[in-house]
Amino acid sequence: MTNMLTEENYGLDLHSSMLLDEYRKLMPVYQKLQEVVMKLLGDIVKKSEVELNSMESRIKGEKSLAGKLQRKGSKYQHISNITDIFGARIITFYNEDVDRIASMAETLFDIDWRNSVDKRKMHQFDSFGYNSLHYICQLPVKLYHDPKMPQLNELPFELQMRTALQHVWSAIQHDIGYKSEIETPKEYHRSLSRLAGMLELADDEFSRIRHDIVDYRRRALSLMDKGRLDEVPLDGDTFTAYLQKRPFDKLNRKIAAINQAELMPTSAIPYLEVLRNMGLNTLADVERLVADNFDDAYQMALFQLGSTDIDILADTIGLQNVVTVSIIKGGGGVAGVERFLEKLNGHSEQNHKMAQMLVEQAGKLSFMNK
Repeated sequence: MTNMLTEENYGLDLHSSMLLDEYRKLMPVYQKLQEVVMKLLGDIVKKSEVELNSMESRIKGEKSLAGKLQRKGSKYQHISNITDIFGARIITFYNEDVDRIASMAETLFDIDWRNSVDKRKMHQFDSFGYNSLHYICQLPVKLYHDPKMPQLNELPFELQMRTALQHVWSAIQHDIGYKSEIETPKEYHRSLSRLAGMLELADDEFSRIRHDIVDYRRRALSLMDKGRLDEVPLDGDTFTAYLQKRPFDKLNRKIAAINQAELMPTSAIPYLEVLRNMGLNTLADVERLVADNFDDAYQMALFQLGSTDIDILADTIGLQNVVTVSIIKGGGGVAGVERFLEKLNGHSEQNHKMAQMLVEQAGKLSFMNK
């Protein structure tokens, strides 16, 4: 005895049973269609550099299809009338990226505009609904064709595109079994409508904030290019862009030349918090810090490296010495240098010993005896 269900077990009429039998025969085609479509979508999304929350697909299971045929099998004359047997879903973070994905899909597939729908635009102001963009597509012959499987270019499939918040809402709707066309008590309808509105507002706000941040970065880069560093706040975005201009290279190369050392690329991002804690507020403040301590930072490096054969240095060596010298000259002493090392390297008993050594070395140099 087998546990596998056949069409007789579903209680389907003859027409629906024939459709289900056709579905079984076409399963290899649907599987191939899924493979081809997901590969094409993955390639074009990767090329576009749109960041996705997820991309997924499924082929409707036999039991699920049988249930659909039980409810409305007479609606379908042919298996190709059932447009969601294979479905793909792309979930983005922002509304505008849904539109970008849709535009890319239009360049790939033949779209059945008559049966496609933008459910995002279907609900009125006082109605309930928060859904996605649905395209009914076909794979064009010019894009992919297998003479052994001509149905690949004939069978429709559904492509859903939505934001992560829209997807969450859809999942909640499904979980609580809510259907907008079914009458529900007014208090539930009102509460759900309020939540849907909040999610829609959140989606719009995420897009607005993203746009504002992009504008801020562009303005900051423009000011940097014009040399107006006093107008550029010191933050994660601006410091990252500033580092790309390699502002510490001159000092690094001068220090490396002491032993003809090789400079090893090392992230200077951990210094951001250190610099801000030192009271630096703009990129111009960073420039002044380096300029004011350039010679003294080199003098310290010369004292440290001159009698060694060290031939590999991190390319943060210049900034490290600038900060160290600045703290010592400012009267921070061992405690100040130790705090700097703790911020940079994390807690360690070695930080105190290192700070003592650095302060002792500095005491022997000319800049501390002026």
